[in-house]
Amino acid sequence: MTRDPDEQANLERRRELLREEEAFRLQQEQGRLEAARKSTTFAWIINGISFLVGLLEILLVLRFVLRVAGANTQNTFARVIYDISDPFIAPFSTLFISPTTRDAGSIFDLNVLVAIVVYALLGWIAISLVRFLQGR
Repeated sequence: MTRDPDEQANLERRRELLREEEAFRLQQEQGRLEAARKSTTFAWIINGISFLVGLLEILLVLRFVLRVAGANTQNTFARVIYDISDPFIAPFSTLFISPTTRDAGSIFDLNVLVAIVVYALLGWIAISLVRFLQGR
């Protein structure tokens, strides 16, 4: 039994269209996967920045509370907090003269408060920049 040549050509054309459709779907899926990879990478970066800035903010708040409360500077915990936070406070250390109590045991350190605000703003700017780059 012989087939009609037009029927054979139609069958071949259908197969070709199916292959093209499958190739198109594959391209779309690859595009979605690439977009998901980029989105995941940017999410990791944003979460990393948030985590690091959050840790720094906690460290600076601890330093502020210890200074206001007049913590013993010879105490190991207080010394560790001061030593770790010193490099982050250094740019702001002489910005203001911080008021103290009469016996100078308690210090309301304005410089630490300024550092907390500045580092929070820098973190917000960094996250905004990453989100801007993500949108492009």
